[in-house]
Amino acid sequence: MDVAEERRFREFVSASSPALMRLGFLLTGGDQHAAEDLLQTVLARTAARWSRIGEPEAYVRRAMYHQQVSWWRLASRRRETVVARTPDVAGRDDTHTADLKVVLRHALGRLTARQRAVLVLRYFEDLPEVEVAHIMGCSVGTVRSTAHRSLARLRAVAPELADLRLPDHPFEEASS
Repeated sequence: MDVAEERRFREFVSASSPALMRLGFLLTGGDQHAAEDLLQTVLARTAARWSRIGEPEAYVRRAMYHQQVSWWRLASRRRETVVARTPDVAGRDDTHTADLKVVLRHALGRLTARQRAVLVLRYFEDLPEVEVAHIMGCSVGTVRSTAHRSLARLRAVAPELADLRLPDHPFEEASS
């Protein structure tokens, strides 16, 4: 990688990292450390191919999805979440938001990897069905049916989501 390409790569990483970290956090089921590992792994691989990549953000998002699926398939993957230190107690009362995050994290954890990926890409990343199908390597119909079944499963495993409402929340239609 020459100096100009390295500068472009660094600028891309700097500009895209927050959004890519959110995607990693959602794809890993809310595990911050796993999300960091996922993003770092994919960015390292992306750097090696940087000169041949046309649309870097789309490439990295697809690579993150595929890498996470590979990790999900490993039978020896550890199940516990390791944290560096005990979380501090929040100073302000964001109970509603915190409740939603906890319930949603646990509900997403009860879905299959494919169901979680479809919901994350479709509703949290707000990608059109065609792009989700392209990323996942399946048809648009498969994305639609998987999203439908995933939302139904989410309603079944987490009926408490019906009580937690935020404006423009992607699962709000589920409780209507």
